[in-house]
Amino acid sequence: MERPAPDVIHNAALQRFETTIDGHLNVADYVLSNGTLVMTHTAVHPSLRGHGVAAALVEQALAFARAEGLKVDPVCSYVQGYLQRHPEHLTA
Repeated sequence: MERPAPDVIHNAALQRFETTIDGHLNVADYVLSNGTLVMTHTAVHPSLRGHGVAAALVEQALAFARAEGLKVDPVCSYVQGYLQRHPEHLTA
């Protein structure tokens, strides 16, 4: 059964995008540095992997960066792979 897209919240105080599913907190952490959104870590509960949760978190982070005119530094290996699979999110 396909899961609906998760509700992703931008928790600016903790510098992360997050969603809680089935009681499990899933996050995409970042640091703002000199006009750059440095994507440092993505964590999804093992039972939720493969259901698009990490992608939803990263998509929201990239949308935030675009809206704020920030560059993105994908330190996190998941974000690096996501951008390789979805080059349309890369901006000049």
